Amino acid sequence: MLPIKKQAERIVLEAGAQVAGIRFNPAIGYGVLGQHYDNPTLLLPEQDTLYNLYQMYAELQVLQGNERKVDALYQWAEQTLDFTNVIPDSLEKALACIKQDTAPGQLSDNLELSQRQIERLFKHWLGMTPKHYQRILRIKKAICYLRQRQGANLAGVAQQFGFSDQAHMTREFRTIACITPGQL
Repeated sequence: MLPIKKQAERIVLEAGAQVAGIRFNPAIGYGVLGQHYDNPTLLLPEQDTLYNLYQMYAELQVLQGNERKVDALYQWAEQTLDFTNVIPDSLEKALACIKQDTAPGQLSDNLELSQRQIERLFKHWLGMTPKHYQRILRIKKAICYLRQRQGANLAGVAQQFGFSDQAHMTREFRTIACITPGQL
């Protein structure tokens, strides 16, 4: 079990390496696992009664080919994990509002919660503030846009995605995605 990451990281694999694993959105991870992990933590076999991760790991070791491993992970997730009512409705509404570009300071206008309650909700379920979550989404949207439109005017992209200027967008990219817009 690994802690929540608020910053992207580069993973380099050796030629021929195979990876199979599950990464949950922080809120889903908390809802399914029931806790956040501050440090890498080994889940002991006697603690694995609910999700059978050790059994899944053994099955993945025997399977040949990444496609079969991914299929096995999907099947395990469908049979083992219950995603109904994992995230509270108020958090789902707040996340939807942020995706629609509602400013974090205006979330209380759309929800029946105070700004402080919303902040506590985000901290508890996602391990971050609404503002940080918004920053991550903004960078993600800008990255998708830039990948589809090679050579786009960066100043225009910065304005389109709500950054104050191109330098602000570049600083946010470095902080959250560990790259610059020009490196995409």
